[in-house]
Amino acid sequence: MKIQKKFSVLIADDHKIVRHGLKKILEDEFSEVTIGEASRDTEIAEQLEKSKWDLVILDISMPGKSGLEVLKDIKATHPKMPVLILSMYPEEQFALRVMKSGASGYIRKDSAPEELVDAVKEVLEGRKYMSPTVMDILSDTVKKDGKVELSEVLSDREYEIFMLIAQGKTVSEIAEILSLSVKTVSTHRTHILEKTKLKNNADIVMYAVRNKLLQ
Repeated sequence: MKIQKKFSVLIADDHKIVRHGLKKILEDEFSEVTIGEASRDTEIAEQLEKSKWDLVILDISMPGKSGLEVLKDIKATHPKMPVLILSMYPEEQFALRVMKSGASGYIRKDSAPEELVDAVKEVLEGRKYMSPTVMDILSDTVKKDGKVELSEVLSDREYEIFMLIAQGKTVSEIAEILSLSVKTVSTHRTHILEKTKLKNNADIVMYAVRNKLLQ
């Protein structure tokens, strides 16, 4: 039975098939949902300018500005706008960072449709959606007595590139994934090494393994 609640959702993901899948899940569950779509940062800004949305479902990796940067832009211009982050990355990699940046929840793309529906319901009720995994991460962070992790000194884009390097991606591969130039990625890599005091890609991989950032 469909839930009778009228609301609007902006789905922001650069893959049409993902947007289509999310749209179907929401329309199957909610009878009064209005859905808009955006594939990159500029389209998101346009949609937010011309229409009022009750919720944004935002992919963390998109062309142009990253999802983390777009999240901060949204919170700066629409501070009360709920944003649910959708990601292919494990919670250990990005959940804490996006929650600190004002996200209302973090959902992995391989989650069951029921989890997405539950998350949407929670967020529309004005609450944060936190999976058991995210709750454990937040709990562990509190137990660290405020210790700052190396990744926290990085900008959102640097952190994204840091994680891709940790996964063994080359500069060229990262440039293609993020729709950036090879030169820009190389510059970010240099800044990452300077800020973290790590020496090379191997050190980045070892850091990610030691801190259980990889699965």
